[in-house]
Amino acid sequence: MTGAGNYFSFERGGLFCLVLLFLLSSASLGADRVVGANSSLEINPGARSAALGSATMAVDGDYLGLTVNPYQLANVNYAWASLSHTEYYENTKFDFASAVIPLGSGQGVGISFARFGADDIPYIKDGEPLPEGFLYNTMSMSDWMFSISYGRKLFERFDLGVSFHCLYRDLDQSGFGFRSDVGIRYRVFDQLYVAGLLKGWTSSATVWGSGEFEYASPEVYLAASYGITIPYLYGKLGMYWQSAGLFHRESREMGFGDDDRGGRIWESPLDWLSGGRGGVELAFDFGLSLRVGLSSFTTFQSVTAGAGLVIAKFVKIDYGFESHPVLSPVHRISVSFSPYLFSKKPRPGTPEAAVTVRKSSLLMEESEEPEEDTSAENPAEIPEVVEENAQPGSNETPVETAGDGGVLPAEKPGDAPASGVVLETEDEILE
Repeated sequence: MTGAGNYFSFERGGLFCLVLLFLLSSASLGADRVVGANSSLEINPGARSAALGSATMAVDGDYLGLTVNPYQLANVNYAWASLSHTEYYENTKFDFASAVIPLGSGQGVGISFARFGADDIPYIKDGEPLPEGFLYNTMSMSDWMFSISYGRKLFERFDLGVSFHCLYRDLDQSGFGFRSDVGIRYRVFDQLYVAGLLKGWTSSATVWGSGEFEYASPEVYLAASYGITIPYLYGKLGMYWQSAGLFHRESREMGFGDDDRGGRIWESPLDWLSGGRGGVELAFDFGLSLRVGLSSFTTFQSVTAGAGLVIAKFVKIDYGFESHPVLSPVHRISVSFSPYLFSKKPRPGTPEAAVTVRKSSLLMEESEEPEEDTSAENPAEIPEVVEENAQPGSNETPVETAGDGGVLPAEKPGDAPASGVVLETEDEILE
């Protein structure tokens, strides 16, 4: 009966999912297909991932990137709280906060909250005269976002992640948006990972106050990362890559002009590859990280760079710089804090504990310096002179006994000091 009950429960769950997908697809038939629905969810909030070309899908441990990288929660070991702040053009700001909690071995949950918008925008109501001086009315325009993510280790090499996003938009009219994503990551060997993300598997939809309904079709992205330990630099080198979308045309230029490029992978594989992004990170064991990348392989004017610092294992501070061929550069700052690591040491077997062991061994190697040989300069170690059969007033020469039984002639008063001790064997004495 237990097996039958599980079967019927699974059947009901599958039926419910099919009905939900049918309703969503039916609603999308009467909706307007747009490009960039809920586009605020595409902004990369993490300074670390931004410095690596915004290849967020490939970066593990950046818990500000849960919107596109939920499967990293399968490897979360401690609770973390993260904050980031970004200032764009014309006083537009993006603030993001997230918290992750491990749920035992191989699974974790994350919650994110964000606001993207601008404040103190001057405006004049219809029919009102122009104000004098700076007595303008002001308004705000913003997007509010809330996300919940879950990651779980399916097998030894597979990690699964699911995210659900809600968006409230307050512009000239208000609107609600939602999107859900699912991703999977596979460890090929050692530190080589490949990942895929199905963005908007229930479609990315927006409902406006006027009753208009918009949606964007699902899209698939690929990512890969590889890390290698460099003992001579006491650190680790990481390489990260994220692809462009597989199914739809995307602009490969970062300007605002008309661009017909953006071929799909089966139309132009090289153009699809040029639409990717990536970066390189050198993370030292003592906590400093240096990063550089490209947010678009199409142009070298999309250079990104940044640095990070880990303080006492429980505080991470990151900075990211992004250039743009048309607009002004963007600066990002993010901070992460772990309450567990603040009060306790890293648990054995976790990456934080492994770095601590490497740092301790490095300090031991530096402290173990070779001792200098000062035996020739220490008078206490010079063999003592032992006079045998020497009576007062006799002409016999005293002899010097070495530590190994050899016999050495003692120096007479007035002789020049010998530069070294000469050992004579018994055969040499007989000769």
